[in-house]
This record gives sequence, structure tokens and C-alpha cells, in this order.
Amino acid sequence: MYNVDMPPPSELPSSRALLRSTLIAAATAIVLLVTVVLPAEYGVDPTGVGRVLGLTEMGEIKMALAEEAAAAEAAETAAALAPAPAPAPPAEAVIAESSAPALRSDEASVTLAPGEGKEIKLAMREGASVDFQWLVDGGVVNSDTHADRPGLSYHGYMKGTAQASDEGVLVAAFDGMHGWFWRNRGASPVTVNLRTSGDYQELRHVN
Repeated sequence: MYNVDMPPPSELPSSRALLRSTLIAAATAIVLLVTVVLPAEYGVDPTGVGRVLGLTEMGEIKMALAEEAAAAEAAETAAALAPAPAPAPPAEAVIAESSAPALRSDEASVTLAPGEGKEIKLAMREGASVDFQWLVDGGVVNSDTHADRPGLSYHGYMKGTAQASDEGVLVAAFDGMHGWFWRNRGASPVTVNLRTSGDYQELRHVN
């Protein structure tokens, strides 16, 4: 056995001294809690000391990061539990009506005795165009490409003499009838064969 020297009772702390030390330690702990722990960990700064020391900002950042992490986790959980969206029904195909003009094509012919004249006209709207070609079988003719409408009996486009054929594009100057007049100045009958293709509503033999 080792002999241990016990301090005399006079050197031992009294009960009051122990209580005082305990109170000082508790007060120190409370001060540290209020001025350091709460600001640094939770952003709570009742005394304002934590903000001066920069601890409050650190605590606010920690709390913000914790809130963001919790929100992200909640969103992931909700997404995992949410039912899969139903497939969208197939969109119905919408067929737009074409705004292009309705084109048509025709072939027509007129037979002219010597000295006789006849014409063929097309019902056209202003700005509409028609590709045309005509050929004379058996001779030549004089031609007059022109138009008319109510209130206007004649609008000339072009004239020709002793022609065996012609072709081009006829563009309507207004809504009305547009076409060709042919006269046979020869001594024998001739036949004019006309082909048209384009934007018009009607082909009409006028004579």
C-alpha cells in the first residue's frame, strides 16, 4: 500500500466556493451558448455579438443550406411517389385548305369560212393568268386579243395579222371576259385550235 498524503481540511474548497465555481461555469456556458453557438449554428443572435463576430452570417448560411437540402429531398420524394403522366392523345392532323387558285385546262377549236370571224373568251378575275397556245390548220388568220366587262365593251391587249400561231401568258387587267378573236381573210376555210391552262372559271365560245 502506498501512503497518500491527504490535504488538510483547510486547503479543501468550501461548499460556497464549489457553488460559486459551478455558477461561474454555468454562466460561462450560457454566455457562450447565446453569443457563439446560437449565432454560429442557427443564425439566432439575441445579443448582436454574433453578428459583430461574423458568426450570425455563418449560422444563417448553414440554416439556408439545410432548408434547401430538405426542400430538394422533399421534391425528390414527391416526384418518386407521383403517378406517371398519362400519354398524351395523338394530335389530330389538321388539313389546311389550299389558298392556291383552282387551275383548269381546256382545248377548243373554231372553224372559219373565208371572211368569217369567231372568238373564244375566258371568265377571269383581275390579276389571274392563263398560259395559251393556238395553231391555225389550213392557213393564217388575223387575231385580236382583248377583254370586256359590264360598262366596258373593249380593252385591247394585242393584235396580229396573217398569223399561223401564237402563244404566251394572258394576265387579266380586271374581272371580266378575256380572250381571242380570229378572222379568216383567206380564200379557204381554216381551223384554229386553242389550248389554255391557268386560273379561269369558264371557257366560252362567243360566236
